[in-house]
Amino acid sequence: MGKFVTSQLMERSEHCAVVERGDAGAAKRGDTLRLGEVLSALSYALDITEGQPCGHAARSCLVGMHLAEKLHLLSSDRSSLFYALLLKDAGCSSNAAKMAYLFGADDRKIKHDLKEIDWSKAAEGLRFMRQNVSPEGSRTERFLKMAAMLLHGPGGAKKLVQTRCERGAAVARTLGFPEMTAQAILDLDEHWNGQGHPRGLRGEEISLAGRIAGLAQTFEVFYTKLGLTAALEMTLARSGTWFDPTLVSLLHGLAAEDEFRSELARRDADVAVACYEPHDVPRYADDALLDRVAEAFAQVVDAKSPWTHKHSRGVADLALGMGRAVGFEADRLRRLRRTALLHDIGKLGVSNLVLDKPGKLTDEEFAAMKKHPDFSERILARVPAFASMAEIAGAHHERLDGRGYYRGVASETLPLESRIVMVADVFEALTAARPYRAGMPAEKVIDMLERDAGTSVCPTALNLLKRHLERKDFTSRVEHQLEALDLLHQDLAAPVCMAC
Repeated sequence: MGKFVTSQLMERSEHCAVVERGDAGAAKRGDTLRLGEVLSALSYALDITEGQPCGHAARSCLVGMHLAEKLHLLSSDRSSLFYALLLKDAGCSSNAAKMAYLFGADDRKIKHDLKEIDWSKAAEGLRFMRQNVSPEGSRTERFLKMAAMLLHGPGGAKKLVQTRCERGAAVARTLGFPEMTAQAILDLDEHWNGQGHPRGLRGEEISLAGRIAGLAQTFEVFYTKLGLTAALEMTLARSGTWFDPTLVSLLHGLAAEDEFRSELARRDADVAVACYEPHDVPRYADDALLDRVAEAFAQVVDAKSPWTHKHSRGVADLALGMGRAVGFEADRLRRLRRTALLHDIGKLGVSNLVLDKPGKLTDEEFAAMKKHPDFSERILARVPAFASMAEIAGAHHERLDGRGYYRGVASETLPLESRIVMVADVFEALTAARPYRAGMPAEKVIDMLERDAGTSVCPTALNLLKRHLERKDFTSRVEHQLEALDLLHQDLAAPVCMAC
């Protein structure tokens, strides 16, 4: 092994020991976290959106960074690749509503199962459609949905992937990453033989980082479900079609190394992968960057459904105004805003069949919906910079009388920040449209909340909301929702065919 790779391994080994024992001296600079620690933890939210086991993105990143070492990539290029692998699914929520509608099935299951087939082969694509379209629907419904997909050909599939890749690249650019990071996300589903999406690039027209990311993520899916042997067999079968043959050869060499196999088997993938962040090209998550991270992931959450379009930003604006009304100092306001932006991050783990349902939820569907505050709390608790916000975010559906969810505790026992986010969330949601009702006027919502004050709604938080609304005009986001719905309807006019 060359001196370059040896030095990188020594540096990484030293940093791993630091991260695992929680030594702030090397993992942090002062009180500032490495950005890699933040994003590797938040990548678990993207995993559940894709229906993947937690740690999918982090393990994909481990694979990709091992390949980068074998290729002797420059530190700057390894840094760009590192963040591309962690953020590769940042656009995945943007096509969830369309997936659920087109297939008449849980978007998370469709996304998960689609990663396990060679959808570029017509026979596999058709078999996938037969097995997954409207599994609970009638024979007629299944036939009509399949016919619509076949009729419109492969254009819909290209659009589906393009939306996801472009949104993901936009998130990377918003966070200030170099164009190499964004390009890798754009090229994630391109294939070596030119039969991938969205641009049909061939061979070395695909960025190297994109080729590495595409191989790493598919290998990880098969490894986690079927084991190392099956994952390696898959890469050989797709070498020269999906994957760059040179990268496949390098990966097979890696698979013979004990270190590689032991790292893949670790349960704490986010901790393991943090060791691979290039330390000579450091990125630290100061307060300004953490604000941008919160804003970016709020956009990922709100893209899950046209009905939640801009919801998180609306709740954050209201909560910030309420915090100012009570006189919170600057640091407390900043934490409150981040909490409000990320309070619904757990909704990434809820199917769009539930989120977008136009009628009343069944008991089973409501039970699934009630899990999202728990998901929010668990995800945020993984992020060192956001851990103090986790319980507040997880409590945004609790009630004063203890009849809320997911814990069912009396909200008067919770901090004021929790009660502020609760009231802001309810007010914002009721003034916006939902699949089963129109948005309500702000005055009517305030009247409803006043009737519930002292039973389900905290009177103190409600008074803060009213004080804020007296100072600032409130505009419902219904118009923005209608724009998002219109775009979705345009997309649905061109259904997807994975088999064509």
